[in-house]
Amino acid sequence: MISRMIWHSDLSQLRFVKTACLIFLFLISGNVLFAQTTGKLMGRIIDENGNPLLGASVVIEDTKRGGVSDMDGYYYILNLHPGVYSVRFQFIGYASYKVEQVRISADQTRQLDAKLVPITLQGSEIVVIAKKPVLELNQTSSISSINKDDIKNLPVQSLTEIVNLQAGVVEGHFRGGRLGEVQYQIDGVSVNNPFNNASMMELDRSVIDEVQVISGTFDAKYGQAMSGVVNAILKSGSSKFDWALEMYSGDYYSTDKVRYPHNSTYNPFNIFNIQASVSGPTGLPKTTFFMSGRKYRNDGWLFGERRFQPGDKNDLQNRVFHPSGDGKIVAMSTSDEWSGQAKIANQTFDNFQLSYQISYDYAKRKNYNHSFRFEPDGVPTTYQTSLTHGLSITHTLSNNFFYRVNVRHNYFDYKSYVFENLYDPLYLLYGEPKGDANYELGANVQGVDLTRYKQKTNSAILKAEFTWQVDRENMIEWGIEGQTSEIVFGPPGFFLSLTDTVTGAVVLKPYNSFVRQPGLQTYYPKQLAAYGQDRIEIGDLVIRAGLRWEYFDANSWLPSDLQNPANTIKGAPLSHLKKTTAKNALAPRFGLNFPLTDASSVYFSYGHFYQLPGLNLLYSNADYSVLDQLQAGGISYGVMGNPDLNPELTVQYEFGFKQTISNNFGAQISLFFKDIRDLLGVEFVSTYAAADYARFTNIDFGSVSGFTVSLFERNLGYLSSSLDYTLEFAQGNSSDPQETANRAAAGADARPKDVPFNWDQRHTLNATFVYSVPDEYSFSTIIRFGTGQPYTPEIGSGFNATQEPNSGRKDSYVLVDLRGEKYFTIGPVNLSLFARIFNLLGTHSANGFVFNNTGSPDYVLYSTTNSTLSDPSRFYQPRRLEIGFSVRGL
Repeated sequence: MISRMIWHSDLSQLRFVKTACLIFLFLISGNVLFAQTTGKLMGRIIDENGNPLLGASVVIEDTKRGGVSDMDGYYYILNLHPGVYSVRFQFIGYASYKVEQVRISADQTRQLDAKLVPITLQGSEIVVIAKKPVLELNQTSSISSINKDDIKNLPVQSLTEIVNLQAGVVEGHFRGGRLGEVQYQIDGVSVNNPFNNASMMELDRSVIDEVQVISGTFDAKYGQAMSGVVNAILKSGSSKFDWALEMYSGDYYSTDKVRYPHNSTYNPFNIFNIQASVSGPTGLPKTTFFMSGRKYRNDGWLFGERRFQPGDKNDLQNRVFHPSGDGKIVAMSTSDEWSGQAKIANQTFDNFQLSYQISYDYAKRKNYNHSFRFEPDGVPTTYQTSLTHGLSITHTLSNNFFYRVNVRHNYFDYKSYVFENLYDPLYLLYGEPKGDANYELGANVQGVDLTRYKQKTNSAILKAEFTWQVDRENMIEWGIEGQTSEIVFGPPGFFLSLTDTVTGAVVLKPYNSFVRQPGLQTYYPKQLAAYGQDRIEIGDLVIRAGLRWEYFDANSWLPSDLQNPANTIKGAPLSHLKKTTAKNALAPRFGLNFPLTDASSVYFSYGHFYQLPGLNLLYSNADYSVLDQLQAGGISYGVMGNPDLNPELTVQYEFGFKQTISNNFGAQISLFFKDIRDLLGVEFVSTYAAADYARFTNIDFGSVSGFTVSLFERNLGYLSSSLDYTLEFAQGNSSDPQETANRAAAGADARPKDVPFNWDQRHTLNATFVYSVPDEYSFSTIIRFGTGQPYTPEIGSGFNATQEPNSGRKDSYVLVDLRGEKYFTIGPVNLSLFARIFNLLGTHSANGFVFNNTGSPDYVLYSTTNSTLSDPSRFYQPRRLEIGFSVRGL
């Protein structure tokens, strides 16, 4: 499992080809993976006396999909794209029975039964309208499926906002887990950046067909996640031509001029968004397309004054300042984005579909830096490019089984600098940022931020999927997925302040690399996974059992003897570079749903969930040769990386109960427990010379327990609503992998303590209300309540003034968002006008920054010169108002 390390990109591509060939051979031998982007329809067809009808046909209208009932009247249809369908049941001598608006969700089974009556007793066809069930009673864990019809009426705009609205999710933390423990997918294929395990794509709601959020345990088909899964299904084209346009603009507004300076006037073009989409037939045989594009600009709510310019030359020694700025108020937290999606699908052959899709996002941003509030042109600009594209082949071999192969390329490029060229003469002309502690609390008055950073991930993914409905009760799923990546990160050149040997003056010099500062680094990790799973469905009794195998090779090197890492200790055993070992893990998964009545069920699930930490924590500062002067002391090396880390592990249990109270009301309660092991933390290694250094290892631990209660109301007249409450206890020995090292460096007690995690929000409440009159108007609101997360209080201002870690709690908060929309029909188009208000109540504190000696963001003790008191970024964003319109063809 250990192979020779490859350092050149051309050899990396050769390695990927070899990996792809191995995966293909594994595929044709029968090892392939199930598609998480489609659903299943099943049910029973009987006559008016309750007897089964053998050979009755089931047709999904406007598609070529269908099925036939067996001798007991049962049927099933696989591989249905999420959406709304009309289903027709037919049998000779009986009136056809048609059910409209049948909702199919990804990776879920929809039960739809039919009773046919003789033609002599009824007309030629019976048509009924299906209602979305208030609760899905056949799930084995906590799963939410939010379709485009649910999304369109809510005051949410992005995928992130949709996800954070789900029970048990708090600002990206799923049931108490750390950030980076969630698998994000687009159409069933990962879009996580392995560098930090975060999603590399942000989707606008206009391109989303359905979002599936799994906040509890999940099946063996999902990997590289410990806390949850988010699968976004993008819209597709159809045989009908369609188009849509949406535009809105707005601004932040607050009358609180102390917390939010420069936000007391409303500029309706401070925020601007325009999005257009078109879909339909291409003109080629059985080929459809979908295309969407979006332009978004947001100037933010944080501003500075251009009092100084980077090139100003102030006499700091004598405190004489020469400001040359124009005094304008300048936006300092801006975002300018372009994004687009496209999908083209061909089904020339009835049982074979070929599709290609691409998603692209480009963003240019400025991040607020309070030190530059009077010199805003000195901050760096960040440039982020995200691209995911690839081919998907779906081949239906029979009504019983099909397979799908995905080939995907994920690309992510992030850059941050003031000037792109390291040798730009303006860097040396402006110099490093400088200020005076007695002038505006130390604000910068000249120079530019010299920080430069780049991170690029280039990944190739090959994923094969297979599903076999063995019989009425058993559906077998098994498969394999491989990913190879090129990871590049570090400063693309940097500056050092060096003393000129001739003049004695301190000067800046640019370097691409320097002693102990390597600059850009490149690594080539490899990942592979395979699993097998059986989904057993006997009526409402559902059993899901599977086993997943995970493989990871960091493809890197480490010193063989950590006590002599740089071979600089005289008389000590010599150390040599040794290859990191490949890591393997087996993860069992099990889920059970047991019906109590036709309106209630209980479920239980259990699983082991493995995930590699973000590769930045493996590879950053992983060159141990920099420790050559460790025994001499006086040099801070930080925490050393560790490419030989093991995957982190969460063992999760969930038990729940569901009850449909009526056709419109339902309730669900879920109890969960997570035992978290081998979390990334810090250990201290002693050398033969009795010098210590810190490095990452699998040493931290934690646990999460709690429950969620959810109430659902659907279609009570024109009203739909939901309410969920989460009680959660999330604790462990550290909230951040570097926390132990930071405590030790500060002279605090670094020994492990079981304390609440930083994001431990004990009580969370989400409520949504939607009142919608079709083709007339709609009104919706989201109300979110959360109790305070932990912080570490301080008593006094001297050494050892801090109390126990995370023993204090911030204040609770309430956030309210509103949306209203009015619909019109004008000739051949549908027009709507809408308005949205985010943070209606003007909440200024929502688990953000607080001063440790007060627990408040508003005031601090023992300091009269704290520049943070003038920093508006410590508050939650102010009220945001947006108005817009949308138009689409009939």
